[in-house]
Amino acid sequence: MPTALTLSGSIRKGSYNRMLQGHMDRKLAEAGVSVTSIDLADFTMPIFNEDLEADSTPKAARQLAELWRSHDIVFIATPEYNGGVPPLVVNTITWLSRQKPSPFRHAVFGMGGISSGKYGTIWSLSHLRDSLSKLGALVVPTLLGIGPADEAIDAAGNFVEPAIIRKVDQMVHELTHFSRG
Repeated sequence: MPTALTLSGSIRKGSYNRMLQGHMDRKLAEAGVSVTSIDLADFTMPIFNEDLEADSTPKAARQLAELWRSHDIVFIATPEYNGGVPPLVVNTITWLSRQKPSPFRHAVFGMGGISSGKYGTIWSLSHLRDSLSKLGALVVPTLLGIGPADEAIDAAGNFVEPAIIRKVDQMVHELTHFSRG
């Protein structure tokens, strides 16, 4: 059975991106994938600094890297801050990029994000795709840039727009059919 690791780049309560993570958990499970859903708040890491790295890599970075290496799929739900990737995601990726063997060279990666704006995190996703690709990650083609959130999601956290529902289904298909082979 394929395995997936999902996470959100937002740790605040009521986050749209945590809702997206939960939605992807359900959709991947329906597709026959064993899902491990994590909260980055459980993996506390200081802001990356090479001086800190020389003394001691945070235990959380080693644990998280092992989780990434041990799953076939990694899905990242991320908000967009000022047109870019939020600091929590940047810091996480930076610490993981220093781990050996690379945690980016096994899984197939997918990403998405929800925002209150009409561009739906597409700039953040574009930056994240670029960073992950440079680290050797295989990122599926579909990007789930969803917005505005108040029009895209109902009170129960379900997507209501047919185009978004199709994109989610396409993302699940790509994540379950692409392979590092």
